Amino acid sequence: MTAYLQAFDCHTGLGSADETLQGLLAGRVALELQSVSAEPGGEQVPLALRQPTRKVTPPRWWADLLSLLASIPENDWGSARRPVIISSSNFGIDHLYQIGTGLGPGDRARNWATTHGIVAQLQRHFNWGDALHVVSHACVSAQIALCLASEWIETGSVEEVLIVSFDYVGPFVSCGFNSLKILNSGMPAPYRDQEVGSIGLGDGAAWATFSKRQAPWKLEATSLWNEMYQFTANDPSGEGFDAVLQPLSEILSQRKFWVKGHGTGTLEAGRLEAGAVARLFPDKPLVGWKGSLGHSLGSCALVELVLALNGHAEGRVPGTVGSSAPFFSEAVCADPVDVRSMDSVLLLCNAFGGAHGALLISHA
Repeated sequence: MTAYLQAFDCHTGLGSADETLQGLLAGRVALELQSVSAEPGGEQVPLALRQPTRKVTPPRWWADLLSLLASIPENDWGSARRPVIISSSNFGIDHLYQIGTGLGPGDRARNWATTHGIVAQLQRHFNWGDALHVVSHACVSAQIALCLASEWIETGSVEEVLIVSFDYVGPFVSCGFNSLKILNSGMPAPYRDQEVGSIGLGDGAAWATFSKRQAPWKLEATSLWNEMYQFTANDPSGEGFDAVLQPLSEILSQRKFWVKGHGTGTLEAGRLEAGAVARLFPDKPLVGWKGSLGHSLGSCALVELVLALNGHAEGRVPGTVGSSAPFFSEAVCADPVDVRSMDSVLLLCNAFGGAHGALLISHA
């Protein structure tokens, strides 16, 4: 039994899914230098926000998320046979931070300050059942949710799965990355071979439904690997980047595919990822979009999956926007790629601690 992708949508700092795709194809960069703390005088860092950061309740992103999720097809979501997976890497952490520092708007903020509280708000608003599952594992959160959905459908334990993933950037998150100095005043240039690397952060939300009913796209294979090497760093040998791809090598040998990389703009991870792709799939084009959209954290896998499939519908996908040669690998493409002759896309993610995910989506 195969998991087929039935419907999907997303939005980013460039707008709707279609607006984002067209913007990326045109080389637009959503990232803008803004105060890391959302307060005057803070260090200026690259952020791609859908609305200005404000201390309000409900959070500034709530109405925006609801507008996206309103297009989900009606169904008995949250029932035992149609569960919902909700993934994120921060789940309202800024409201929790506001309460802890005495900056919040009062007790009402507490309903938005925890994962449980936010999931409960979504459940009430959409009248979902109790079969709700939360996945939060840093920047591979949505990737793990996709793997779970595939497994559940393939084993026949469910009929359909709805995945909802969202990450909106706030001062707690941006200041945390800034403290590591990977978020700094530099604009990200994914896979570029240079002396100093940097990332940008961006708002991103997406949803997708999967079922056993045949549809144009199928989730053909998944792979996860965790090095458990160090809190934030990858194993410098690149072992994890190779290990997550090895289980897919046989099936990939039968596919005409391109690679949507993780590509945040950090130097070591960019070098290791580009190197692994070049070694294992030397003739496959590699692109990444975080140089424009910023890193949408735990939701990037689902957001970028939607954009990849929308690009396939047009016959070309964006190149590595916001970056330029020299690259770590000749496989990295700065310009849009013609994918009309290709039947699959390999999507890669990695996260703090050496967590890795790989996902193959193919024409049914």
